[in-house]
Parts: sequence; C-alpha cells; structure tokens
Amino acid sequence: MQPNGNKPDRYQRQLSLKYFGATAQEKLGKAKVLVIGAGGLGCPALLYLAAAGIGTIGLVDFDTVALSNLHRQVLYTMEDIGHPKAISAAMRLLQLNNEVTIQPYQLKLTNNTCLELFPGYDIIIDGTDNFSTRYMINDACVLLGKPLVYGAVSQYEGQVAIFNAGADAVNYRDLFPHPPKSGEVLNCAEAGVLGVLPGFIGTMQASETIKLITGIGETLENKLFTFNVLTNHAFELFISPNAAATGLLPQDRETFANTNYDWLCGVGSPEFEIEPGFFNHLLHQNNVTVIDVREPGEMPAISAFVHQKLPLSLLREKLTSIEAETVVFICQSGKRSLQAAKWLSEIRSPVKKIYSLQGGLLNWRSPSTD
Repeated sequence: MQPNGNKPDRYQRQLSLKYFGATAQEKLGKAKVLVIGAGGLGCPALLYLAAAGIGTIGLVDFDTVALSNLHRQVLYTMEDIGHPKAISAAMRLLQLNNEVTIQPYQLKLTNNTCLELFPGYDIIIDGTDNFSTRYMINDACVLLGKPLVYGAVSQYEGQVAIFNAGADAVNYRDLFPHPPKSGEVLNCAEAGVLGVLPGFIGTMQASETIKLITGIGETLENKLFTFNVLTNHAFELFISPNAAATGLLPQDRETFANTNYDWLCGVGSPEFEIEPGFFNHLLHQNNVTVIDVREPGEMPAISAFVHQKLPLSLLREKLTSIEAETVVFICQSGKRSLQAAKWLSEIRSPVKKIYSLQGGLLNWRSPSTD
C-alpha cells in the first residue's frame, strides 16, 4: 500500500526537538522496519512508527481479529472482527499517515519467509507471543545481520531489549540459550495480560526503533528492560555474550531453513493432538472423559459440554485416579493440555486413548455456533 499526499507540518513537534530536526526525520523517512505480529505489542508499535514517519513499514500476521483481542490490540474495532489483522491494520495505519508505505504480509512466518523478507528491511521488531517463532526470528536476525527489537509481556510484567546491534552485540540466545520446556512458561492466552501493558511495551519498542534509526539518545542495546505495571518497578539488566550459546545458532542459511523450531520448543505432537472437528465427534461418544487443565478462574467458563476440572499444577499426583477408555485434555491454547497428555501416556493407566485438543479453547467452536 503506497503513500499518498504530503503535509509539511505533520512532524513539526519532533522536528523542533533539540538533537532531532530535519536530519533525523529524513532518516526515519528512508528507514524500512518489519513488525512481526499485529497483536498486543505490534499494534502500538505500528501506530507510533507510522505516526513518526517511518518510510516503509512491513507487518506480518496470519490471524484474524477476534473480540478477545480488542482490550489490548488498539488498531482494531468491532467492525474488524473476523477480518485479517494484516489488512485491517494496514488500512488503519494509512488513515493515520498516508505519507508512509505500508506493506502487509498476510502469512504465517516460517524459516523460508524469514530468509525472503528480512533482507529487505533495516530493523526487525518481534511482537510475537510464542517461543518457537521468537527463537526463529532471533536466529534469522543473527544470520542476516539484522537488529532485533524484542518485546514480551505476561500478566503484569513486560520486557524490552535490543539484540544484534552495536558493539559486542548479544542476541536472545545469550539471555536464554535454550527454550523453556513445554508448559513451563505460559503465553498471554494462557496466563492473561492487563490490556495497557502491551501498549506500554509496544510503545517502548517503537521508541527504541526510532532511536536506533536516528542515533539519538541511549538505547537498550545489550540490555533487558523489565517493567511491572502493578508496582511500577522497573530495572535494567546488562547482557553479556554467552559463549555456550554460540554453537546453538544456525551457521548458514541451509541449516537455518532446515531447523524445526516447533520441535525445538516442544510445540505440537501428532501422537496426541486432535482437531476441533474430531473433538466435537468425541463429545457424543460413550466413556469419553474431557479434562480441563486450566487453573481455577480462567475464562471463558465452559458450559457447552460435560467435563472435569483438574489444573495442570495438581495433575501429576492425580494421574493414577483417571479412569476412562478415552481422555481428552483441554486448556486455553493447547499447550498445557498437550503436556498433560504426555504425562498420562508415561504412566501405567487404564486409559486406552489419550488426546489433547489442538489449539485449545481458542481454536474450538461449538457446533451450535457454526
């Protein structure tokens, strides 16, 4: 989507800033920034990058807008529900600033698309919420020499860092060499998040990106900034290169292209996972027990089918008490239920068939609502 029109006074408030001026604005206009994820982090980052006059903004997102997005994904309205995020976001950004070029990519990021897209941009912003994509983005940025502006949120706490930029540049693996085990760290869909928090962190990602481009101020290169919205406590950690992590990085394009990041991060298991359609079929079968492994109080509440509640935090000590011919574990996104299925499969049990609902309740729709 191409820019149209020109208003010389649009950027007057930042043009008049000491240390900024026309030179910095010109750098913004020539910059190309790729934002991965047009969700809670991506929305505020995209808004402020477009408003500031970044010349070319790419945005990658394969998802559609849902009602549960709107409390934090501020680019969208009720009218956008069901529409692709990439297209809706691009249209909204051009309404904000028609002097910039917005390039939407309505696709799921893969190893190959990283290799295809990243070379065309100066800076990559990670607005994702899962570890497999996060490690893939990091490794691609290191391989291709692209600065990475990282952000993450969960519940009431958020983080921002700049990787792969500046002297003695560090990357995400220097901080976290190995992905967490499946179910060890919950994403926003599972743990929840206060809506204003990704707004704060995403805006910081935009701010750090602008400072990187223009050279003003002090950036978070080789630092991890952490903020807790409940306590207003904030602190910075300095990150040093981790020699042990270097060998974990793909050393060439072929190795990167062949790396299975889902497997690396313990995502997915065809042995246990079932699609929502087959899950609906099982709901009408005899001797099938559905177990919700979410923690007490997690929403939405389930009323469409009979089920048991057994939080994952208590499950291991209760596994031997589960008796049914078929057991289907469910949770918010399918991550914890998959862990539960693996645990049950590892013990001697009368259960003959063990399943996990793929994508969890977020991916399931009752037949009555179709």
